[in-house]
Amino acid sequence: MTTPKHLLHLAWGFPPSRAGGVYRALATVNAFAAAGWDVTVVTASRETFERYTGADTSLEALVDPRVTVRRVPFDWPAQDTDIRGYSALRVALPPVWARLRRLADEVPFPEASYGPWRARLAAAARAVHAEHPVDLTLATANPHVTFAAAHDLRRAAGVPYVMDYRDAWRLDVFSGATTASAHSRVGRWERRLVADAHEVWFVNEPIRAWHREQYPHAADRMHVVANGWDPSLLEVPLVHTPRPGPGLRLAYLGTVTPKVPLAELIAGWRLALADGRLPAGSTLTLGGHLGYFAVPQGTLAQAVADAAADGVRYVGPVAKADVSRFYADADALVLALGSGRYVSSGKVYEYVAAGRPVVAVHDPRNATTDVLAGHPLVARVEQVTPAEVARALGEVPALVAAAPEHADTLARLGLAYRRDAQLAPRVAALGAALDGKHA
Repeated sequence: MTTPKHLLHLAWGFPPSRAGGVYRALATVNAFAAAGWDVTVVTASRETFERYTGADTSLEALVDPRVTVRRVPFDWPAQDTDIRGYSALRVALPPVWARLRRLADEVPFPEASYGPWRARLAAAARAVHAEHPVDLTLATANPHVTFAAAHDLRRAAGVPYVMDYRDAWRLDVFSGATTASAHSRVGRWERRLVADAHEVWFVNEPIRAWHREQYPHAADRMHVVANGWDPSLLEVPLVHTPRPGPGLRLAYLGTVTPKVPLAELIAGWRLALADGRLPAGSTLTLGGHLGYFAVPQGTLAQAVADAAADGVRYVGPVAKADVSRFYADADALVLALGSGRYVSSGKVYEYVAAGRPVVAVHDPRNATTDVLAGHPLVARVEQVTPAEVARALGEVPALVAAAPEHADTLARLGLAYRRDAQLAPRVAALGAALDGKHA
């Protein structure tokens, strides 16, 4: 008789977090639980997300009931807006306070804001291991301090760990620039972490290739674990809701950050409407947060508000329970992303599964282009400019008309991009590697 293997998952962004990486963390722990592992998650408190970044409480119901979740307090002074608790220095000299705060944060680990969390996270990991011996730790970034806590447990108790980068630490995926030298404190930490890791995961091949060049000794332990769409979060096939008025309904779903080409998208939208490439009465609905935090970023909110007269409307964050309805209401979907060959997207997989035409408003060199390669209904831009956006939007009416004849192709493509299909090979491989301990 064998005993279940025990996975410890370390993640800052876990339900009810609304950050993009939360869906990957949720799917990961559910996949291990479904494979028969005991799973314990150590994450931040609910109040962290409710107070600072915004929360989607509907996600908590989707955590496998077999998963144990432990929450560790997380302090974020830089995001604290209650001035009654500010020190005299912060009130009198905010830049000086911010500089000293950053220096203090990076003493335990070189990551502003998150460095002080290392001690609490590592202590929680040791406590979990003491109560129920851990066979494998899987730490998800960002923040990358989760990697340090996994490394601490390995040093203390010999528990192997997997680093799930999602994106990158020393690589700016938008510019392609290296943000910290190999000899910096960040560089030394990353070299140590990668050297001792059992596996290292990335979301796409360009990011993995960059890291293989940096750390050739660990190349055979680096794997691409792509994102995907979650069957528990998206009901397919989607029923297309009737169009109540004239024109076409286009939609974008996702966090709008300063990296998203919102200005170019809106300018191109106006051009396409003005010259008739989009039929009169067409609308562009934006769903998601404006910025990284709970309070909408002012410049983004103003840009959207200014475009209301042109049929652009912002509906705010969309709970995961409402995502299927959001896609069902659209005739076509707009995928607007920041530029860079390393840039990937979790949302693109949902777009494919939704079976709608896609307007790809992003650098053609993005890794996302590979995901859309087999999609028969994509309007692509050659570069992200208003003129090119307008040209691509002008293809939408024909793509919408052709959509029914491609339904079977899109259904097959969507099936291949399920998130559980991306995770299954690594879950199985890790289980096989540890089977000897449980014989």
